[in-house]
Amino acid sequence: MAPIPNAQQASQQAARAADRAQVSANNTANKLSKWVEENRTLVIALATGTLALGGYYLYSRSSSSSSSKAKGKGTVSDSDDDEKAGAAGGAAAGSASKKKKKKGTKKKTTGATGGASSSTDTPSQRADGLPSDPSGPLLDEATDDQLAELPEAEIVKLPKEKRESLSQHLKTLGNKAYSNRQFEKAISHYTKAIAAHPMAVFYSNRAACYANLSQPQQVVSDCDEALKMDRVYVKALNRRAVAKEQLGNPIEGQEGVGEEKAQLLFDSLADFTAVAILGQFKDQTATESVERVLRKLATGKAQDILKSREPKLPSPTFVTAYLEAFRAKPKPSLPEKPSQGDETLLKAYGALEAKSYPHALTLFNEAIEQGLSNEDLEANAYNMRGTFKFVIGNAKEALSDLERSTSLRPNYVQSWVKKASVHMELSDKDAAFADFDRAIEADPSDPDIYYHRGQVNFILGEFDAAIKDYEKSTSLDDKFIFSQVQYAVAHYKNGNIGHSTAAFRKLLRNFDTSSEAYNYYGELLLDQQKFEEAMDKFDKAIEIESAKSGSTNVLPMINKALALFQWKQDIGAAEELCRQALDKDADCDVAVATLAQLSLQQGKIQDAIEYFERSAKIARTEPELINALTYENASRAQLQFIHEYPEQGAALGQMAGMM
Repeated sequence: MAPIPNAQQASQQAARAADRAQVSANNTANKLSKWVEENRTLVIALATGTLALGGYYLYSRSSSSSSSKAKGKGTVSDSDDDEKAGAAGGAAAGSASKKKKKKGTKKKTTGATGGASSSTDTPSQRADGLPSDPSGPLLDEATDDQLAELPEAEIVKLPKEKRESLSQHLKTLGNKAYSNRQFEKAISHYTKAIAAHPMAVFYSNRAACYANLSQPQQVVSDCDEALKMDRVYVKALNRRAVAKEQLGNPIEGQEGVGEEKAQLLFDSLADFTAVAILGQFKDQTATESVERVLRKLATGKAQDILKSREPKLPSPTFVTAYLEAFRAKPKPSLPEKPSQGDETLLKAYGALEAKSYPHALTLFNEAIEQGLSNEDLEANAYNMRGTFKFVIGNAKEALSDLERSTSLRPNYVQSWVKKASVHMELSDKDAAFADFDRAIEADPSDPDIYYHRGQVNFILGEFDAAIKDYEKSTSLDDKFIFSQVQYAVAHYKNGNIGHSTAAFRKLLRNFDTSSEAYNYYGELLLDQQKFEEAMDKFDKAIEIESAKSGSTNVLPMINKALALFQWKQDIGAAEELCRQALDKDADCDVAVATLAQLSLQQGKIQDAIEYFERSAKIARTEPELINALTYENASRAQLQFIHEYPEQGAALGQMAGMM
């Protein structure tokens, strides 16, 4: 599957500690994770954010337009780069105007009555000394400071050259007012500059003023105008991104974002993505802003989706793997005169054996509703219904059912172990280990306890502790392959490759008909880039699974696809294997996520988006859904960039092709 940030990965992987399918899938996902981590910059462009198999998601500093706020003082640095040049131009224009005035000033004459009058070519004057007719002859004698006092309606009547000169002077005045945090005054100057000679920088600088006055809607409007004039104006893009993020921020205390705010957040994401790419990924703040907005957007949309989405079982591959992570137990015995609920419970176990999982869940529900004859049967029913709720991703309801099971049957080891898995998904590690301790009190000879506790330690990175647990589990039952597989993998993770290799070779002798032994060993060989040996092991695992009737274990196929991609860069063959896997298990999240990442690697952004949409639909938990939505929206933002900036987008595509 796709990768996620490390902190989230640890907690979410731990949440599924009891699931040996999770560990297997994590190993599969690591191959994709390597590509994503090694090409971090490209991922920011192609699908900024994150996603993961094992558990399923991005903070940043403020963007440049708000940096001066953090300092507590607005400065000219918040305006645009050419302001100093503009100020110099305005000052020069003002100086020239003053010189011209000195040369061209005409003396007043006194008429016969002793009243003041002007020469015949002098228009009437206003009290402030400005001509009432801006187009009159005395216009050349007015200073830029005097012209700056004109209302916009009169400024637009000035000759073009005079307006252009005046606009720079007005910008200089605006910059000075901005530096003094006189934002309303600065807005007035920039507004007149726009009237005199519209330029992108004037709109962007006025947007900076509105940003300081906490008026994001006005910021957006001004940046829209600036970008119409200069579509690669990075400062305007950044200011608009910040404003749209503010407008799209979820309401505090309210789950979800709604369609309108989701669109605003996506627009912000698209702008921040453009800033990051246009800046050639040198602006760390822009990159962090992309991740921050992605997180808000994906989290909010996930909450909106989960409000109305019906719970759904994950893929048969996942359910089978989780159930097989526990040693088989005999079905409960029914009393001489079973109730209807008792008989329904027996049918539920039959559906379970047939791997008809949706039907089995329905029957376990019905058995509980119909009533069971004794507490032991009732404990079994709650145990299995809790199991299904857990794999669906409803951890809280799963915990409720499993607690009911252990209250009815306090020594029910399997329910205690499953409770530990649920507590890990709820990020309560202490409660999980307390559950394992309670299971050991109930029956210290049950090997499942140590295997699953080993899984928790493995995912937490406590490999020495995991190895001890796997050894204990195997000493109690050496016919169970998974504790031995994980024992070998834990030694590999601990850096003891020789011991791990020897353990796998022993496994292949003792379990030569098990696909798991070949598949896991192939993963370790692939990690060592021993491609031919790895391919041989994956082929053997695929052969074993193909001989089984109705097998849905497609992990060896996904691993082979990744091997082909890493070894020979044969993306076509890798994609075909993933599609074959989906033919066997249409809800296989690993196959979908792998196809999405392969599409991204080829620059097939639209294809990747469709796979991420599919991944969101089959996501088991809220974190998984957030991951899928993160990649989907990041990919959409990148696709929008390519459409809006085709030249830069083409260069980005070439970079992806070279990776």
